[in-house]
Amino acid sequence: MQSIPVISAASILAKVSRDKFMYELDKEYPEYAFAKHKGYGTKLHRDLLLKYGPCKEHRKSFKPIQKLINNHNSL
Repeated sequence: MQSIPVISAASILAKVSRDKFMYELDKEYPEYAFAKHKGYGTKLHRDLLLKYGPCKEHRKSFKPIQKLINNHNSL
């Protein structure tokens, strides 16, 4: 049970770090609204991906991004 506070703290630190990174990405790519959805697969995020396509920061190994790229390339 002693590891629970450590795991909780690590989770909080990871979220804070990711959120900070998303705010920085938002400055570089404002059209993707990273500060708003923080990289989660929200409707807004999906809609913006459909509109603009993935940027260099999107994980190309993530299946939904691969599918988007493949669909875009087949047009």
